[in-house]
Amino acid sequence: MQKKRKCQKSNTEKLIEENQKRQLAKLEKREEERWNNLSLSIEKEIKGNLNSGVGRLEDFLQTCPVKSVKLIAEMVGLEACFKSWMEYCLKPEAESKDVNIIIQMMKRIHVIHDKYSELLQNSHRQKLAKYLKYVGFDNLAHSLCPQVKESITEKDISKYSVCVGAARFQLTHMGPYLFREERSDPDPRVHHFIPDTWQRELLDVVDNNESAVIVAPTSSGKTYASYYCMEKVLRESDEGVVVYVAPTKALVNQVVGTVCNLFNKALPKGLAVCGVFTRDYRHDTFNCQILVTVPQCFEILLLSPHSQKWVKRIRYVIFDEVHCLGGEIGAEVWEHLLVMIRCPFLALSATISNPEDLTEWLVLIKRYWQDVESTMEDSGASQNAMKHLKKQQSKRIEKPSYRVRLVRYQERYNDLEKYVCSIKDNDFVIEHYHPCGALTVNHVKKYGIPLDLGLSPRESILLYDAMVHVWPEGSRMQELEPEEFSYFKNKVVILRADARKYEEELKKEMIRWIQLDPDKVDQLLKYLKPQTFDSAEIEKRRMFPCFVEKLKEMNRLPAIFFSFNIHSVEYEALKVFINLIKKQNADKYPNSERRRKNLEKKLQKARKSQKRDFAAVLNSGSNAINQRIILRTAEISEIKKNLKKHTEVSPDCTYTDRASVDDQTFRKIVHRIRRTRRYHILCRLLRRGIGYHHGSMEYKERQVVEMLFRMGHVKARCPNSGCQLHGRPFSLCWLWEKVLVVNLPQSRCFSAQGPQVVTATSSLALGINMPCKSVVFMEDSVYLDALNFRQMSGRAGRRGEDLIGSVFFYDVPLPKIERLLKSNVPKLKGQFPLSISLILRLTLLVAKADDKEDAKAKALSVLQHSLMSFKQPRIKCMLKFYFIYSLQFLATEGYLDEECIPRGHSGLVSHLHYHEPANFVLVSFLEKCLFHKLCTPMNIDGPKKFSEDVMETLVVVLAHLFGRRYLPPCVEKYKKCSHSAVILDDLPEDFAAVVEEHNNRIQRNFGSFLLTVSKLADMRKEYQLPLSGIDFSDKACEDSALVSHLMPGLESRTAVSPFACLSGTTDQDLSDITVVNDAMLRTLSVNVKDIPLLQLKKYDKNGRKCPLNGYALNFYKHGSLSALTSDNWLNMGDALNSIRDFTLVIQAIRVSLSELCDDEDDNVVLAFKQLSEAFCTKFWKEKRC
Repeated sequence: MQKKRKCQKSNTEKLIEENQKRQLAKLEKREEERWNNLSLSIEKEIKGNLNSGVGRLEDFLQTCPVKSVKLIAEMVGLEACFKSWMEYCLKPEAESKDVNIIIQMMKRIHVIHDKYSELLQNSHRQKLAKYLKYVGFDNLAHSLCPQVKESITEKDISKYSVCVGAARFQLTHMGPYLFREERSDPDPRVHHFIPDTWQRELLDVVDNNESAVIVAPTSSGKTYASYYCMEKVLRESDEGVVVYVAPTKALVNQVVGTVCNLFNKALPKGLAVCGVFTRDYRHDTFNCQILVTVPQCFEILLLSPHSQKWVKRIRYVIFDEVHCLGGEIGAEVWEHLLVMIRCPFLALSATISNPEDLTEWLVLIKRYWQDVESTMEDSGASQNAMKHLKKQQSKRIEKPSYRVRLVRYQERYNDLEKYVCSIKDNDFVIEHYHPCGALTVNHVKKYGIPLDLGLSPRESILLYDAMVHVWPEGSRMQELEPEEFSYFKNKVVILRADARKYEEELKKEMIRWIQLDPDKVDQLLKYLKPQTFDSAEIEKRRMFPCFVEKLKEMNRLPAIFFSFNIHSVEYEALKVFINLIKKQNADKYPNSERRRKNLEKKLQKARKSQKRDFAAVLNSGSNAINQRIILRTAEISEIKKNLKKHTEVSPDCTYTDRASVDDQTFRKIVHRIRRTRRYHILCRLLRRGIGYHHGSMEYKERQVVEMLFRMGHVKARCPNSGCQLHGRPFSLCWLWEKVLVVNLPQSRCFSAQGPQVVTATSSLALGINMPCKSVVFMEDSVYLDALNFRQMSGRAGRRGEDLIGSVFFYDVPLPKIERLLKSNVPKLKGQFPLSISLILRLTLLVAKADDKEDAKAKALSVLQHSLMSFKQPRIKCMLKFYFIYSLQFLATEGYLDEECIPRGHSGLVSHLHYHEPANFVLVSFLEKCLFHKLCTPMNIDGPKKFSEDVMETLVVVLAHLFGRRYLPPCVEKYKKCSHSAVILDDLPEDFAAVVEEHNNRIQRNFGSFLLTVSKLADMRKEYQLPLSGIDFSDKACEDSALVSHLMPGLESRTAVSPFACLSGTTDQDLSDITVVNDAMLRTLSVNVKDIPLLQLKKYDKNGRKCPLNGYALNFYKHGSLSALTSDNWLNMGDALNSIRDFTLVIQAIRVSLSELCDDEDDNVVLAFKQLSEAFCTKFWKEKRC
């Protein structure tokens, strides 16, 4: 019976196999027929138009599932390319040969040899060998098929040769097409593509509930692990939460859109898949499974005693752009998050120079949490019930692992090539900048070659040729000759890994040259430098629109044009737009504009007549009127046709991609910004394929530019960095007016496609998905450093669309370019992690959290495991002293009792922690009853109202605390010309006295702290100059007569820098906060900004007072954002953001005071309520305008 069943099973399998064979045969036959129908036309098109014909061939190959048919198609395409080459070489003008045909031939040969090797027959190999021999690659022909016909003599085929070796040709012309070593085995966890080995490791990390630091270039695919992690948590249960931490609100919005498109899950009522939490917007924060937020808001959740139950639901945290950990602003918040989370995490970045150190630090933190977990589990019999519950939960949810992996991938999908632009004789000279040209002998000796200084295959050949030119008799020159190099020799298909090996050997040889003959290397590096021509900055600005035209001619759009000045971003975009309008008007006939206006009048008149005829036909219904309507309709159609000729924009006068976005989609997208202030101007720019993008734009405006650019509509854009602007910005009003009044066709006559030119700031470089073909650095800036350069240039080169990414330096000096290319990204060392407000928040967490042990563990993790003190015992000890100093301050000021339990106004201070030290000064005002003295209502009976004088004084006080924006000293001469509040009034005397008293206390205490921790300084380093390292600690320096003269007397100098002592500074001077940063011991790593001191006055380097901007008071008085742009030196975006932030602060104070005060009729509470309502009303009214 069993034998019979086995036989039956065997027969079933045979039937299935036979059925599959029949289906495959049918499919093969069908595909052969489809190819036979297309082959002749494709072959003919390849001969007539190479790119178009090859494009059609590629389309067929992508849709054909049968390998045998694909091989036939590839062979036909190869033969067509070969015949085209032969015909081309026989033309008399083919002396300087166009190698594009050979590139297509070699692409086909690579594919055939690599992808279909198991199907190749001897006849196929003979054909391939024949083609290779004809183009001059004899060595490849012989290695492929030794029996290649010897009847082909050199004389017969010399005219078809490219006269270049096979290896050199592939490296020089086929670098973007070289195959990578990709895996062919699919992964069942991924359905849309075959992941690489390093990507599979990321999936393993998530499957094992581990943590990982992921360092990989932009567009390499590292973000995929984030969405796989989200999918895993969604699949496990309805309770688990994934938190995605993004550095900017723009990136938050992008991630939210992606998550909403990717995931859809049926959840119980009240729960949501995705939630958002930013400072000014929150949605489904506590009832979602995927929360997208910014670091500051996530820190609020982690430190809030009321959120701890929700925090325990977190299964994974994803940190995007984690290199922000090394920034100067907000870096400590990223650090707090990393040390406080107990769950696994993924930390993503493209620019970390020391990921090993970061991973080691994170491993230490995970060990700490592992010890905490084991301690809590073994804490006693009372935990038995908890253990039982955890065992039940572990059946559904895997226990988190404490392992931290480093996953590093350095290979960019697209190579980047750099170019320097200069102007000569009113024309552009664009020179390729070889990366090695930025190096110097001293730099290589001291630091080596930067790890990320990669070369494209073409640049490797250029480096070899330069080495041969400088030192032809070099010992390894013959070995490194491309045709003789071991990885290339007689190799039909050179792989990307082979080219990388060649690059490494060239770099090794260059380093060896430095040891043998540094002068040769100096000659080599100078030889590789580009030739540039000096031109005035004003000339380059004038020619910028022409440069955009040049990029269009070179087919280098879409492009992002980076600047660090918001005004430049908008100004240059408008200049490009006006240049297109001038170009369009120049191409028109002289009377074209007059004819257009006449046609519009005729069209309007004809429509009115048609409307009357329609009304008449409804009343009478006569045939004569019907006939007239038909004639009128035909007339209107003819007028529209003629009008279109005069209003149509030629392709030369726009940067839109006409195939990317249809008019209906464009209108639907742009409709979202119809209520914004810049709608009409931005819409006209977008219709021409131009956009701009910076942090001060409204969110919807940025979103529209991003959407259209991703869809291929906008080709050029300029982002800015949101940096502080110095000096009075030039007015853009005249330019905006020029755009609005310029003679343009009506918007209905434009064909709407996506912009391909965008000017932008560095905010666009932080993870926003806006890849492009080219990146242009428009100008130099102090903010353009190695990190920003790599972040911005990483946008260039769209995977799957561009063969190579291009980076252009337009108005950046050559020495600065050299520094950008050869400088390594700064190492992550951490910033000062503590503040007095943070310590108060930690005490609040410990005091009010339900799970005291967990809260204590969080607080200790922050205090003990800072990145700054990692492997730095002196710094760790200093932070302990700072903690004690902070506790003493908080207790002295009344925020903590004797047992360090928060009391009084500690909740208000914590609520305004991001405004330290203003939060502490505000409490001082409240405790001195200054607000109660100020806030006297006008009426006693009925609802209390406060006079405008009271409200304006309250605004002045709050602006000194929470709205501090400085103006340059020269603004004083403009004050008399304006009726607005340009300069903020001085703080009232009684308020200023409290601030002065607060500052004096702080300075005395902080001076004592510095004296205490001075013993922790590394005095050996203190006696060394920071950059050169020259040591002055020897006996000769101590006995110097000059030193004795400069430092007379016996005053104590134990806590002051030895170099500052030469200026007569002593320990007593440390109580003066203005000299602390210059005088204190630098190895203590303490800064003035780490103490809660509010300086009321600021002076420039010439000793002139810098007044405070009165924008808040001006807005309260007039309720106009436009007045802030014209009088207060703010652009519209900054004005909008500043007033919104100020309004949010007033609301926060109002809420906190309402919670603290039991009396609902308290004058201060009511005054803040009135002020808050006034600001909210005026702000939202202006925003809607």
